[in-house]
Amino acid sequence: MFKKLSIVAAGVVASLCFIGSANAAESWRAWNIHNDGHPNTAAMDRFSELVDEATKGEVKVEVFHGGVLGSQPDALEQVRLGAIEIGNFNLGPIGPMVKEANLVSLPFIFKSVPHMFRVLEGEAGETIAAAMAEAGVKPLAWVDAGARSFYTQKPINTPADVEGLKIRVMNNDLYTSMISAMGGNPSPMAFSEVQQALKTGVVDGAENNFPSFKNVGHYEVTTHYSLSEHLIIPECICVNTAKFDALSPELQAAVRGAAEEAAVYQRELWAVQSDQARKDVEAAGIKVNEIADKGPFQEAMVKVYDDYLAANPDMAKLVEMAQSTE
Repeated sequence: MFKKLSIVAAGVVASLCFIGSANAAESWRAWNIHNDGHPNTAAMDRFSELVDEATKGEVKVEVFHGGVLGSQPDALEQVRLGAIEIGNFNLGPIGPMVKEANLVSLPFIFKSVPHMFRVLEGEAGETIAAAMAEAGVKPLAWVDAGARSFYTQKPINTPADVEGLKIRVMNNDLYTSMISAMGGNPSPMAFSEVQQALKTGVVDGAENNFPSFKNVGHYEVTTHYSLSEHLIIPECICVNTAKFDALSPELQAAVRGAAEEAAVYQRELWAVQSDQARKDVEAAGIKVNEIADKGPFQEAMVKVYDDYLAANPDMAKLVEMAQSTE
């Protein structure tokens, strides 16, 4: 009798252990390159809180800021492989890994930041998201990273103003082709090296959004910021595809909803910070010039697009989707 009870008790304990294991909280780590004060840092903290609330603690997200879990390329690979579950990534570095994501790196593919979000929230965005998920990095929500414009020692109003200038760009063939198409000399280099390069004249200019231009002090070593808005490259809150797919449909909906709410919060913070950064650099003496007609810049990109589509003919439909989005 005692033996039978022991067997039954053992079975109950095993069942309870199984249930406890099945209901154990998912503990996820999230990578973020930004530090305190950045809209993405606040948004990622909000995301963590929202996930905990929406899943009733069944999914826990611990966010590591300041790139402490590695560089963006390293973190991207870790999320893809599942070593880190979540990442707040710029789509620029994802382009070489997922060709569909390279759409956002085409110069002047978007008319404005709102247009960019309309494209990403439509059929083109669904195509990009599906390809990224297939590669192991599933976007849950898109966040704002502003529009990138030129800053130099003189105003830039036409492509001819770029001719002969050494311009720092990120390391992507599309960005170097963009500068070359305007007659400039592209100079890919690490972001950390740009300040000194501008100061010493190794480069004549660079390009970025207002918050980055202000926060890292590039406004201290240049005089003009020209609103070309040639690149509008979004960021995403991305999750390892396998980890996300392993969740129940209810938990998937909760995590995605938390990401989307955090993204709205980020966009609000970004708009405020970007506006303030512009005011700050203008107060410091930077001359900001609007470019009334961006047509000549777009015309200069025809060869960039022709060369890109010749090398990637299967991207033609995606490019057309983006360009035809109102």
